[in-house]
Amino acid sequence: MIPAVIIGIYLLLVVTLGLVSVRFFRGGTADYFVASRSLGPFVLFMTVFGTTMTSFALVGSTAETFDYGVGTFGKLASWSALMHPACFFLIGLPLWSLGKKYGYVTQIEYFRDRFQSRAIGYLLFPMLVGLLVPYVIVGLLGVGSVVAGVTTGAFPETFAATRGAIPPPVTMAVISGVVLFYVFMGGARSAAWVNVFQTFVFVSMALLAFWLIADSLGGMEAASAAAKPAKAVREGNIGELEFFTYLMIPLSVGAFPHVFQNFLTARSAQSYKVLLVAQPVSILLAWLPCILIGFWATGALLPGTDTPVVPPGTGSNAVLGLMVGKLTSPVVSGLVAAGVLAAISLDAQFIAIGTMFTRDIVVHHFGENRFSDQTLVWIARGFIVVVVAFTYLMTFGGTRQIFALGTWCFSGYAGLFPLLIAALYWRRVTAPAAFAAIAVTGAAWIAMFVAADFGANRKFLVGGMLPVAALVVLCTVTLVVVSLLTRPPPERILAKFFPLKSS
Repeated sequence: MIPAVIIGIYLLLVVTLGLVSVRFFRGGTADYFVASRSLGPFVLFMTVFGTTMTSFALVGSTAETFDYGVGTFGKLASWSALMHPACFFLIGLPLWSLGKKYGYVTQIEYFRDRFQSRAIGYLLFPMLVGLLVPYVIVGLLGVGSVVAGVTTGAFPETFAATRGAIPPPVTMAVISGVVLFYVFMGGARSAAWVNVFQTFVFVSMALLAFWLIADSLGGMEAASAAAKPAKAVREGNIGELEFFTYLMIPLSVGAFPHVFQNFLTARSAQSYKVLLVAQPVSILLAWLPCILIGFWATGALLPGTDTPVVPPGTGSNAVLGLMVGKLTSPVVSGLVAAGVLAAISLDAQFIAIGTMFTRDIVVHHFGENRFSDQTLVWIARGFIVVVVAFTYLMTFGGTRQIFALGTWCFSGYAGLFPLLIAALYWRRVTAPAAFAAIAVTGAAWIAMFVAADFGANRKFLVGGMLPVAALVVLCTVTLVVVSLLTRPPPERILAKFFPLKSS
């Protein structure tokens, strides 16, 4: 019962912090959507880092390492440490500047203005929201698997079917409700406050779990020696082209609608300095313990026995929860589980979904003056409730390996990366080219996702490369070819977005 009690206390603290932050809510859409663009360097970094470190990074990396080896660190941790700051500099800073100058709150508002097209938003909206749904599902699946792992035996009569563990559907429902509560009340400001607290919790608890698990297994050297040698190398597990094309997955951070919205919360361009320096270091420090825990799990035995910590046939999503639950004390299990819950940050995604629906569909269709500021906040809240309920129901549609599902989600966003780069840096890109690129990228993603059995086929490749490579190439070629075949943008539009080059 101790882990369950500690998890409950953690959730109460989150709710309390959400209530306190609401006292500073200024009301209106500016504060609800982008915290009145008032976040300083430290809070901006903690918010962005906390948003990008989801169960994909913690639970997913542990599961992937357990299945495919320590090459998982090279596949995404190292690439992310390089690509994230590059995206923040090349995309985040320019979009923050444009957002502050012209009042943008969402990506769609920027693209509509950049390409002078009302219709482009209606094409882009379902794609951006549709890709966020599996992203949220990844987070919920991670929550459910970890809590089940650390609460095994806590409720033998109530949850006999799950060996006394809290069933994942129950955990996912509670977490969805808690996040929905503080997002509903305070929007981006509440999410920022909670993310600062959560980032502290999950970083400290991840390091604690790493140290205690290593100690329980006789130290890092002994734990590594007991692991299966085949899991330490990538030979036979992954081809060179597949490994190399993982570098494109982190490009998705530049196209995430929730990260875009976080960009706009910065008080000034100076706020990005801490983010650019601290993000890559923090990524490496957060991923490394999880990678090693997943590697050790391949050969870990319960102390003094020949019983594997992870029984044969166990789903890899449960590895982190089992390692924590069986190799640490109940108190530590509860604390670490709370840390993992802290990393499963869903608030930014929910706010982004509500913001896009309100501003890009409702306001755009009915006009700026049709609804009051307070009414628009309530419209956003209502749509967030609908999406949370829908996403929760989607988690019953069949479990997928978290790392695999997350990779597919990120691939879709990464496929739009060339569109962002072209819009920001290429004067010649045209509205028809943007339309065509979005349509081609979306259709190709759906076709490949279905062909891969909705992410279940881990061996699905295109020419030996990850599907993300095909998406990036298709988007880039479409943009270039269609732009060169269509009329250039008017000079007045170019002067607005490229003032120095036009003067």
